[in-house]
Amino acid sequence: MNEKLKKILKTLLPIALGVFLVWYSYYKTSPEDRTQILFYIKEADLFWVSISIVLGILGHISRAVRWNYLLEPLGYKPKIINNIFIILMAYFANLGIPRTGEILRATALTTYEGVPFEKGFGTIVTERVIDVIMLLSLIGITLLLQTDIILGFLQDKGFNIKGLLLLMAAGLVGLVLFFLFIKKSSHKIAIKIKGFVKGLMEGVFSIFKMKKKWAFVLHTLFIWGCYIGMLWVIKFTVPETIHLSLSELMVAFVAGSFAMTATNGGIGLYPIAVSSALTIFGISAVSGDAFGWIMWIAQTLMIVVFGAISFLVLPLFNRSR
Repeated sequence: MNEKLKKILKTLLPIALGVFLVWYSYYKTSPEDRTQILFYIKEADLFWVSISIVLGILGHISRAVRWNYLLEPLGYKPKIINNIFIILMAYFANLGIPRTGEILRATALTTYEGVPFEKGFGTIVTERVIDVIMLLSLIGITLLLQTDIILGFLQDKGFNIKGLLLLMAAGLVGLVLFFLFIKKSSHKIAIKIKGFVKGLMEGVFSIFKMKKKWAFVLHTLFIWGCYIGMLWVIKFTVPETIHLSLSELMVAFVAGSFAMTATNGGIGLYPIAVSSALTIFGISAVSGDAFGWIMWIAQTLMIVVFGAISFLVLPLFNRSR
């Protein structure tokens, strides 16, 4: 398969999957359920939706400030307002073509702040490493908080819990053996994997070398707190979800996070993943779907509106460049 075809498939497949899932979500619901879901969406309290959007914007502003903590040791300190515009543009670009946002972000930083592309891109990779670590940490915390509920749900669905635990243990042993093999192998794929892991570790440990490491950590916690808060406040827009606790909503948060990586901005898949997670706690499919769609519409609208504004305003704000 040539490189051009691979790039086309990487662009089109997530979009096609998202469109299919939107159709599937529509097809699997009855006309009565669709009417009820649309009713919840139309009647959603705009106060809570606005709070969710504000939390999202605050998270992006915090990310813009935190970015400078990675750039300062390299000898650069871009304007925070430029960082904000560039980050919003990047998220907007990712809605259309996955991963183009990172390239655009590094390119815009070069254009408007004179940071060499490779250095800017390196800080973005470090950010992504931290994001992965935070997500894995939240998954672990969620599993600990909701172990009984999740295991009970799996049992109700006919899964053999002992078999799953043995499978997980076997998988863990297999993973250790795999990394030991990769460590000793000189195959080009093994070298790529070793380079990737090395990059991850360098990204993590670079935090401890920066002057404002604790500020970086606090901003990281704040950013992810905003992401969780965005989801938490949406529970007040659907009557059946108001009683849900934070730890219960964390299951939906984790499910939604995985959905966001599978299709462009989680289109089609995000509401399905969130709704499926909420059924564990007795939330009906109608209320779960409504919750998922309200959340997805709010965050996508935020990215589209502010991302488009950033595309227009950034060049005007930097006319001298």
